[in-house]
Amino acid sequence: MDAKAGETVRESVWDYPRPPRIEPTNRHITVEFNGVCIAESRSAFRVLETSHPPVFYLPPGDVRTDLLIPADGASYCEWKGLATYLSVRVGTREEPRAVWTYRDPTPRFRAIAGYFAFYPSQMDRCTVDGETVRAQAGDFYGGWITREIAGPFKGEPGTQGW
Repeated sequence: MDAKAGETVRESVWDYPRPPRIEPTNRHITVEFNGVCIAESRSAFRVLETSHPPVFYLPPGDVRTDLLIPADGASYCEWKGLATYLSVRVGTREEPRAVWTYRDPTPRFRAIAGYFAFYPSQMDRCTVDGETVRAQAGDFYGGWITREIAGPFKGEPGTQGW
């Protein structure tokens, strides 16, 4: 981010493309659940799509996959293909369908094959470079909102028709 000291550069989700763009990031990403850091990465990808906050996809080597359990159901993205879901279990606490992955994405998104994306609304804490993210509204979207991301965002009240 190019900014003067103390200034935050803001990205508007309305400047993100459609179809979405995928880009590597070395930002420090963490995911915490039930007192355990279940993912930590500096080798993630961001997927940027018009009207959506970024979704971060983390490589399997940076995720505690021993804490992920296959879950029922799947969904289809017109850009990325078939997504499958996983639940997170740490100790006696479980969060169903809190994670998704594209095992065999479309060619344009091949880089995220087998990577994991987390719904921040279902985790105790997700961070980007130490900043706790705010979850994108709605139970379908998994965007991560930081102070550098400007909306309005799809998923908030009144946006269903967008």
